[in-house]
Amino acid sequence: MPVRPAEKEAELEAHLRGICFKTGPPSRLGVEIEWLVHDARNPRCPIEPDRLHSAATTLRALPLTSVLTFEPGGQLELSSLPARSLTECIETVTADLALVRPAMLAMGLGMAGHGHNPWHRPQRVLADPRYDAMEAYFDHWGSAGRSMMCATASVQVCVDAGYEEPGPLGHGRRWLLAHLLGAVLAAAFANSPTSEGCPTGYRTTRQVVWSQLDPGRTLAPPPGPDPRTAWVDYVLDAPVMCIRAEDGPWHAPEGLTFREWIRTGVPRPPTQEDLDYHVTTLFPPVRPRGHLELRMIDAQSGDAGWIVPLAVTAALFDDPEAAERAYRIVKPLAETAGSRPAPRNPLWRRAARGALTDPELHAAAVACFAAAQEALPRLGASPEVLAAVADFTERYVARGRCPADDHLDALYAAEGDLIVGKDSQ
Repeated sequence: MPVRPAEKEAELEAHLRGICFKTGPPSRLGVEIEWLVHDARNPRCPIEPDRLHSAATTLRALPLTSVLTFEPGGQLELSSLPARSLTECIETVTADLALVRPAMLAMGLGMAGHGHNPWHRPQRVLADPRYDAMEAYFDHWGSAGRSMMCATASVQVCVDAGYEEPGPLGHGRRWLLAHLLGAVLAAAFANSPTSEGCPTGYRTTRQVVWSQLDPGRTLAPPPGPDPRTAWVDYVLDAPVMCIRAEDGPWHAPEGLTFREWIRTGVPRPPTQEDLDYHVTTLFPPVRPRGHLELRMIDAQSGDAGWIVPLAVTAALFDDPEAAERAYRIVKPLAETAGSRPAPRNPLWRRAARGALTDPELHAAAVACFAAAQEALPRLGASPEVLAAVADFTERYVARGRCPADDHLDALYAAEGDLIVGKDSQ
């Protein structure tokens, strides 16, 4: 007997509830790191698709522990496996990078850590039914969709959902912490102030791009006492971006939500696999996938730039004392955020534009980084990691700066030199 739509809806709701927050003692940590791939001699030169496909073939032959993929614009991503400690996570990814970077350079390719491509406009280099459907879908919202797909890069930190019970490491507390602390992390690690060589007026242009996309799949779910219910409703009421097919395009009927797809069965009845895939097309700042994916941090410059946001985030989420301090520090930011969801609320907009020049975000960042520095030895962080976090704190956080400010300083200095040169002629 065919399953009735109401029964199917209840079945899929139960499935979502069972997988979105897998609670228990926080014991695993992961990181996903993206880089913009460019010509090693001329970063302003876009990479031809054939050259990128050749690089992908070479890199996938390397004995990597992390999962290596390429994004639509050719961004390279390394996704670690769940690690049992901060040290294990860092050591594993560092070892993989020690293989990837030389192989890329041997092919004349470089890897740059910027949250948004500073050189040229978005250009898709990967042809895939998913990306074809995604591009067509986001084109309804303007140019931001192509920019997100092809010109952005991030450091995504993955932490466990936490305990079922309330407390510093309870999943409800961690869910709220992620959405308030997320603005502080976005501001502290803002690293995308330019596009096509020009300042955008924001320190994290990447975050602005995300805020301009389909609100049904890129804004945070509404706050409430039950994160599971909020997430289940969010997923089922989100528009379907694509419907997978063996032949032909993956386009979905315009405006069709997953809940409506269940109830109508058109163009075909959805399956649990369709629901799981649908979740991968949702991009809120914090995405529950059993664990929590924190998706708001810009890609960082330097071979080890990704280590600092990973270490700081791990400390503030997984050390009970630091988690409690961080929650008390950022809780007052809820008043600034107001009722609008991230990243479109005033708190996140201030983080995107002013970063740590904003007094409230600066004060929160100083206090949170102090809590993280005290917690990291308790998590077994190495002297090198402690030194990296201390250096970042002194160079940026204590001074109300972020990596984007370095790029802006260099850009304005170069413009000044050009003006001086013209005046002297």
